[in-house]
Amino acid sequence: MFSPEDILYEDNHLLIVNKHAGDLVQPDPSGDPALENAIKAYIKTRDAKPGAVFLGVVHRIDRPVSGAVIFAKTSKALVRLNEMIREGRIEKRYWALVEQRPEAERGELRHYILRDGRTNRSKALAAPKGDAKEGRLRYEMIGAGTHYTLLEVELLTGRHHQIRAQLAAIGCPIRGDLKYGGKRSIAGGGISLHSRRVRFDHPVRHEAVDVTAPVPSGDNLWACFEGTERCGR
Repeated sequence: MFSPEDILYEDNHLLIVNKHAGDLVQPDPSGDPALENAIKAYIKTRDAKPGAVFLGVVHRIDRPVSGAVIFAKTSKALVRLNEMIREGRIEKRYWALVEQRPEAERGELRHYILRDGRTNRSKALAAPKGDAKEGRLRYEMIGAGTHYTLLEVELLTGRHHQIRAQLAAIGCPIRGDLKYGGKRSIAGGGISLHSRRVRFDHPVRHEAVDVTAPVPSGDNLWACFEGTERCGR
């Protein structure tokens, strides 16, 4: 769960945190601890706040996914960031370690994402069906090893399990993602999908914010692709 070392960026209006795989961003019916509450408790103690701490969730990433998550510390920032999300003015890039190389080294994927609430799973369809919503992303292969390939993904829409479903649809399931065709699990239950970078104009100060989240520690494969150590991949 959250520790102060996970803070990637903070000012009076924003907080960006490097989420651990397996952590919830917000509370859910499971009752498990959530990052939102842990950060509120930390700020309340650190800043000796007498009342409730305001913290707005700007976007979420799936529980088994790691990486950068943006929170708003003021209502003004939250309103403006929500508008920026709707208008696509927050650039979000992910790293994904996949089990197969895509046919093309780069490209744009367009599918219709149909969510199944009973199974908490989404399908990436070639044509509209029911309540399916269009999902778009761009990807580029930026590293390759014997067993895994590293893709950088620019998320253009924010649909349920979108990256996981779309990459699986082109035969490139993410390492550890059993729900979408991965061959084997990873210790701790995470998957090798990481919110690597967020970039946007500050909603109040109108300065560039550009934050990169280090890959999960303790995973030699991630470390190898990030270039911090040598291994066989």
